[in-house]
Amino acid sequence: MADFATAHESFIQWHLARRSGERKGRLERGHRHAETEFLRNVWWPLMGNFDHLHPEYEVTDWRGHSYFADFAFLPPENLRLLIEIKGFNSHVRDMDRKKFCNELNRELFLQAIGYRLISLAYDDVAERPGQCRMLLRMFLDRFLPSRRTAPPAVFAEKELVRFAAGLGRPVRPVDVYHHFGVHPRTAIRMLRRLCNKGWMRPVTGNLRITGYELTVKNWAELED
Repeated sequence: MADFATAHESFIQWHLARRSGERKGRLERGHRHAETEFLRNVWWPLMGNFDHLHPEYEVTDWRGHSYFADFAFLPPENLRLLIEIKGFNSHVRDMDRKKFCNELNRELFLQAIGYRLISLAYDDVAERPGQCRMLLRMFLDRFLPSRRTAPPAVFAEKELVRFAAGLGRPVRPVDVYHHFGVHPRTAIRMLRRLCNKGWMRPVTGNLRITGYELTVKNWAELED
């Protein structure tokens, strides 16, 4: 397996050789420190290759203007993913109201035509890459069955964590029963296993367990 520096150089040169004009110039100018750090700290440790990944990927927004996403991931599966690495200064502090509106409109338009968008903060990429890898892995596992190397029981537990995160309240065995279509006793066992792993904890009321809530501080363990 190639080291990161060698693989990264080959990756960029491969794309440069197949581009011309502004698309080539944008890659030469736009692939900078933040994008390289994302590949080094997040993508390479998670994926081990740059297959189907396109740096400085050109798409057209709702006005017909060209827009270059930091990366597009276009695997054979039915997934079109755009990835942006956003620094606080350029995407928050220095953004005026018009730019803010345009960015939100562009994101909505891209979602409407079939892209999915992921935005990662540069500070997280540089200082908390494990968290980025965990969240990105959770996302990709939903769309790329071939990446599910964990045993089915472990994948089900991670799916339960995702389900609980979107519920907005403590999850109950009946919720798990309806979501997964499993026997009620199986639902209880799944929740108890997550408690034993430290990913969830029981919520009590009137001297009995009324549900289970996530212990968010332990989510990074999902990367293991």
